[in-house]
Amino acid sequence: MPKAAHNYHYGYYNESIQSTKTYFNTDPYTKKSINAGVIRRSKPASRTKMKRVKVVRKVNPIKSFFKYGFALFLGGIVLPYCFSHFTKAALFNPLKNKNIKTDYNYILNPTLSYMNNEYFMNQPLRVSAEVKKPIMQPLFESDRMTMLEARLGELMQSYKSIHPSIYVWEYENGKYANVNADEIFPTASIIKIPVLIEMFRSIEAGQFKLYDRMVMDEYYRTGGSGSLQFKPRYSEFTMDDLARHMIEESDNTSTNMIMAKIGGKHSVNRALKNWGMKKTHIENWLPDLGGGNVSTAREMSTMLYNINNESLLNINSRESIIDYMTHVKNNRLIKAGIPENAQFIHKTGDIGSMLGDAGIVYAPDGKRYIVTIFAKRPYNSPQGKEFIVAASKIIYDYVIYGKV
Repeated sequence: MPKAAHNYHYGYYNESIQSTKTYFNTDPYTKKSINAGVIRRSKPASRTKMKRVKVVRKVNPIKSFFKYGFALFLGGIVLPYCFSHFTKAALFNPLKNKNIKTDYNYILNPTLSYMNNEYFMNQPLRVSAEVKKPIMQPLFESDRMTMLEARLGELMQSYKSIHPSIYVWEYENGKYANVNADEIFPTASIIKIPVLIEMFRSIEAGQFKLYDRMVMDEYYRTGGSGSLQFKPRYSEFTMDDLARHMIEESDNTSTNMIMAKIGGKHSVNRALKNWGMKKTHIENWLPDLGGGNVSTAREMSTMLYNINNESLLNINSRESIIDYMTHVKNNRLIKAGIPENAQFIHKTGDIGSMLGDAGIVYAPDGKRYIVTIFAKRPYNSPQGKEFIVAASKIIYDYVIYGKV
């Protein structure tokens, strides 16, 4: 019997290439093997081999020039430049002053550099300015001095290039005048008032003493107003010296040294929040020519009022602050609009776009009032000074003498 069909090779039968094999079957009756014959089976037919054809593509020399030229420019010039000027500076910090280090948090969160109002564990944060019980006492306001406001409004019509913010508060009855007093203005050097207050609060907290000495490094030296910028490197000053320079001659270098001593601008901002100041904020070290340090006439007046707050400052701190602010050398603004026999403790501020003055006036008859005037002006316009002097005279005559 032939072998089952599925054992045969299906496909093309090639007789020229074949193999033979003899198969045997068993006789079912005799149980003997019987030669069943020869079965021829073909080998599988070989497939035709296909030749591989190499396709030659034409090379565009211009396209290749630009492609490899760009890769060479990127790898040979751009990447080394970026590594040298940016990556290397950020990762390896090759700075001359080893105390200056890269703040990677500002790189990852750039908005925190101008939106933070808190600092915790060396990390800037954004937190609410609302506090349950502010440390500073708010000003008690009774009657509004509308006639004074009207008179100041008439003055503003004569100085249309000046945009002012004015707040007046008198101690005797709590009467007040408000002209854009809650509008945020650049403070210039008037921001040194909260820096001074926080310095004495740090002294009272035992962080340092008034006559501790501090070395002036190049890191603190800055331009603008003040004489410390011309002092030799490594000059030493007591904290009392620095505070006196900061207030009396509005020295910017001493201000930066004091802020560094009390923990930086973030510590002052944290203090401002705890005091209840919602709009006063220090953004820049001094000099702040761009006007990033801001406040309002009302909040600055509130801080002036709290200089005499016994729960905020002890008597020694209060006397030192009043002493500094009594000897401010710039007497050409509010001081120029009041009589010579009237006393005035204050701090002035002057940048190109804003001129201001804030302080407490003590009249000879014992009356006193707080006045803060900010004046936005065309760059370095003398009309800013003229407006403040004229407004100061109007305010003094109304509060002290009742003149309109």
